[in-house]
Amino acid sequence: MPNNIAIYSYGSAALGYVLLAGTLALKWKKQWQWGMFFASSVVSAIWAALFVALFGYGLNVGSAAQIVEVLRSVGWIVFLLMLMRPASTNAGRKLVNTRPFIITILTYLLVLFVGTILVNLKLIPSLVGLVAISGRAIMAVIGMLLVEQLFRSSTEHDRWSMKFACLALAGLFVFDFYLYSDAMLFHVLNGEILAARGFVNALLIPLFIISLNRNLEWTTGIAVSRRILFQSATLIGSAVYLLIMAAAGYYLRFFGGQWGGVLQMAFLCGAFILLFVVLFSGSMRSKLRVFISKHFYQYSYDYREEWICFTRVLSAEGPGLGERAIAAVAQLVESGAGTLFLNRQNNEFQVTAQWNTNIVCQAVAVDSDLSQFMQEKQWIIDLHDYRSDPAKYDDVEIESWLVNLPGAWLLIPLFFQGRLLGFILLEQARSKIELNWEILDVLKIAASQAASYLAQQESADALMIARQFESFNRMSTFIVHDLKNMVAQLSLMMVNAEKHKHNPEFQEDMLQTIDHSIQKMKTLLQKLARGVEADYVTPLELDELLRRVLETKSPYEPKPVLEVAQSGIVVYANRDRLERVIGHLIQNAIDATPREGSVNVKLTHSNQTVVIQIKDNGAGMSEDFIKEKLFSPFVSTKVAGMGIGVFETREYIQQLGGRLEVTSEPQVGTCFTIILPDNNNQDFAIAKLA
Repeated sequence: MPNNIAIYSYGSAALGYVLLAGTLALKWKKQWQWGMFFASSVVSAIWAALFVALFGYGLNVGSAAQIVEVLRSVGWIVFLLMLMRPASTNAGRKLVNTRPFIITILTYLLVLFVGTILVNLKLIPSLVGLVAISGRAIMAVIGMLLVEQLFRSSTEHDRWSMKFACLALAGLFVFDFYLYSDAMLFHVLNGEILAARGFVNALLIPLFIISLNRNLEWTTGIAVSRRILFQSATLIGSAVYLLIMAAAGYYLRFFGGQWGGVLQMAFLCGAFILLFVVLFSGSMRSKLRVFISKHFYQYSYDYREEWICFTRVLSAEGPGLGERAIAAVAQLVESGAGTLFLNRQNNEFQVTAQWNTNIVCQAVAVDSDLSQFMQEKQWIIDLHDYRSDPAKYDDVEIESWLVNLPGAWLLIPLFFQGRLLGFILLEQARSKIELNWEILDVLKIAASQAASYLAQQESADALMIARQFESFNRMSTFIVHDLKNMVAQLSLMMVNAEKHKHNPEFQEDMLQTIDHSIQKMKTLLQKLARGVEADYVTPLELDELLRRVLETKSPYEPKPVLEVAQSGIVVYANRDRLERVIGHLIQNAIDATPREGSVNVKLTHSNQTVVIQIKDNGAGMSEDFIKEKLFSPFVSTKVAGMGIGVFETREYIQQLGGRLEVTSEPQVGTCFTIILPDNNNQDFAIAKLA
């Protein structure tokens, strides 16, 4: 019964591959990939037919079947390598030199193919037969990795056209790996798995045909990226290592006698620990990356990947920018630690950040020979070369502590707009790297980019400090403005005291004015002590607030007159600030109006808004002055004015959700109109001031 199942299984696979080969022949294209695809299909059909003869008729074709099976897998792997070959028309993708990569794989396949022939001809001991099984498992691993690499390196359009072919080839190699891994574990091929392999291959044929109809050219024009090659090399190396360790563990168990099982478990555990130590070793990973770049590529860097990673490190959150700048530059040359020196405006390059190190470094003077040399030459200094031959660097005198520093390797200057911001000291790389022109150019460009980030942060820090001073100065300016108004009010009161000091009403008004000024001064002192604080919004009756403001202006002439069209109007604002800005407009109207003139304040309510008009018949202002200078801070027509009153008034009225309008005509007068939301807009007012 199993033989009949095997006949049907491999018979269906043979018919499927014949159908695939016939389809390729009908749609023949004069391309190397096409020919390899056709040859692999023909060899697979022969392989399936040999297994039908072996299982169905008992013919002595076992050796031929094994040889053709290896040849079949070799054909599909070569087909994958041809698909991964860079397109001849795309010169930009010829950066990758894949020849060593291909030669390595083809050499392994040739050795395995010859070894299989020698084993079946009984020219080498049967012990190598187990190695051949391990070799076929490794070959399946190579096929899976190539399929994964092909799919990941393809463009979106290529993936659409080739995904079914990739799935078919992946299924073929995955099943082979499963079959031979099981054989390595139990030291014998599983008959049921072996019989089912034909059905699995037959099921994969439709996937090939679908991809064949989607992409008749069978070209991808892709290049093998360093990341994928590094991952592939790591996985292949791990797979080979595990297969060898599994075989060694099996023989330890087989020949170890009573202690065989214990030795096998101890050996395998040790092998796994060693594998993980090697995989997570930064030094080993660095050496592998350098080896791949040196032997598989014409250039040392994949510039797109390196620049993306470099920018990502500089822009990431986490440690300070100084540490990120060191890390970003260090990773370009596989260095594991470094120190950043910057000039903090004290004529010395001092240590401002360290990454993976805590070495004690001294400051380097800005006018030292080393600093002047880096400023003039803009060279990267290799301290190893300097120690052996200082003449390479014009015999410049470098600080002795820096030359003798253990592990010190490179001094990389940081330039921004021609100015030496500082330099980075990198410690010795994890693997040996030869500093050629390409690496030096990359380091210079990276250092320039890092310097721009550092200069930007330096400017941002300076701007933040300047804004803090600006905020404090602005608050101080407003406080001085209020003090000036109070001093003017008290001075006017003292002028009138000689004339009205025996008048009880004047005495009472004087005491109220002094008390009001004292309270205001206390409030100002509290603000200076606490800094700028958020406004506390409360409901205010405007008629009462306006009467209080006008009382403080009563000593002045002309005396302002209040007209309230509707009492009980409520707005939500900070009492002190609203009193101050309205009082300033009234004071400006008084100052601009002659003693015989008039200043009128009118409160009205219309269309859910509150309107306060402050009108005088004084000197007035021109239209150009209103547009260009009235609301500009520190611009005033008064001799002792500070020019911030109207500016502050407009800013605060806008914070309340209102607006300030002004109309004026020279020698006719001025009218300021404050328009505020009424009490129905409480939420809006509070939100604006929160």
